Parts: sequence; C-alpha cells; structure tokens
Amino acid sequence: MMKFVQDKVVLVTGAGGGIGRDFALALAREGAKVVVNDLGASVGGEGQDLARAEQVVQEIVAAGGTAVANGDSVADWDGANRMVTQAVDTFGRIDGVINNAGILRDRFFFNMSVDEWRAVIDVHLNGAFYVSRAAAPHFKAQQSGSYVHMVSTSGLIGNFGQANYSAAKLGIAALSKSIAMDMARFKVRSNCISPFAWSRMIGAMPTETPEQQARVERLKTMETAKIAPLAVYLASDAAAEVSGQIFAVRANEIFLMSQSRPLRSMHAGGEGWTPQTVAERAIPAMRPSFYKLDRSQDVFDWDPA
Repeated sequence: MMKFVQDKVVLVTGAGGGIGRDFALALAREGAKVVVNDLGASVGGEGQDLARAEQVVQEIVAAGGTAVANGDSVADWDGANRMVTQAVDTFGRIDGVINNAGILRDRFFFNMSVDEWRAVIDVHLNGAFYVSRAAAPHFKAQQSGSYVHMVSTSGLIGNFGQANYSAAKLGIAALSKSIAMDMARFKVRSNCISPFAWSRMIGAMPTETPEQQARVERLKTMETAKIAPLAVYLASDAAAEVSGQIFAVRANEIFLMSQSRPLRSMHAGGEGWTPQTVAERAIPAMRPSFYKLDRSQDVFDWDPA
C-alpha cells in the first residue's frame, strides 16, 4: 500500500521537539524524506544546539525512515535559504514546508519591550516569510508544493499578555492566504493549523491563578501527536484542492476556522455620515454583533473530545 507522502521531501522547522517532532516522525512514517530543522534554542529563543534536531533524525532513521538535520535559524534570511538548499542538495527537490518554529516572550502590552516584540515577530512572522519565500522558486518551477503554517487562537481569537505572539500569528494567517492566492496558478497551496496541545512552549505559560492552572491541566491532556495527521494530509497530493484555509486541532476534534467577512451593514444615503448619526444610528444597529474581548478558552469552553 502506497504511503501518504511517499518520497515527498518536507522541511519542518522547529522539529526538535513537541509538535514539530511529531510532524517529522509522522511524515517519515508515511514515506517522506524529512529535513528536521531546529535551532536548539530555549523557549525564549536563547542559545543554539543541533543535538535536538539530530536526535529526531536518529529516531526517524532507527524506524527505517530518511531524514537530515539542520540547525539554521528561521529568523535569518540566509539561514532560511540554506535549509531549503540543503533539502534540494540532499534529496533532489522540496515538496513541502511546515512553518512550525516559534518562541515566546510573554508580557502585558504596557510592559512589553521593543526587544521582546522584535524577537517574536522575527521568529514567527519573518521566519514564516523567509522559509516560505526561499522555497517558492522551487515550488514554482516544479508546479507543485505545499505550505503548512502554524498559527494560534491567541491571534485568531485573543489572549492576555501576548501582543507580540498574537500579532505574529494573525499575520501568518494573512501571509498564508496571500501565498495561496499568489501561488495558485503554479498549483501550490498554503494552509494554516492552529494547534491545541501540551508542548515545551506551552509549558512556559504562567500558572499563577486557579483559572490558569485549570487551563494548563486541560492542555496537558491534549497530545501533540494528535496534530500530525492533518499536517501530513495537507502535505500530500490528496489535499491538492485544499488551499487558503485555517484549521484548528484539539485532541480528536478538527475545526475549520472562520475568516473575516462583513457582519452588518448600514448606509446613510446621499447625505453621508456625521459623527452624530454614527452615534445615533450606526453603532446602536451594529452593537448587538460586536465581538466580546474573548480569549481562546472563552470560545472553546468545553472539554476536548
């Protein structure tokens, strides 16, 4: 029986642990040749160690798969190009990119430093662009390719203390949609996954209040390996007609997430609007459809299946 991504070459960033490691292992089990990228940094982005990526490669090889390690930083344009070049030089092509690498520098907005902002934007948003852009000429030339970008309900919905992370993740969703539109003519697709799972990065979340502790305990029940099947599918030819979508995975649940569309409309006729008529007519009519300041746990308020 043919494996799902047989002989596909897939680059997975941040694959030295957590969700990325499970992606790499699952792809290899389904026949892919995997470039396991991981800088080996801390959750906050400090340090560098290729050992974590090499360990995942050893696991793949021991199970009969094919993989190679890469220790470049996604936040560096030259590094992003090197990891794509390594895939092509080693395996002859590149068929998929999974932008999974990430760091956290959580801080309430009013205390967040410029360095904390830039570090997270560099890894998540700039990194997703750099790696995707480095692979684009190869995808374009071969008239095929798949991008999978990891996003978060912190950006899609909202969360406290994560202005940098939330902005980056929502930016990645927009980047993915733009890639899907610009690359469609070359039969290249781009999709997002928003994961719910316990990982090293999620383990850095604060647990100072009973509510935070309860949320973390709930997340601990959600295995990172549960995210991998959707990622493998999106990297496969079976997903050839799936592009520009945002999915979420929570344990055994898969969600198709909404994208911004108009909710309500008001018009003022030929006379146009004034601040007074906006206050008197437009806002009262639209107020019932206003969004609350929800967080992810306010929207996903039931136990995972």
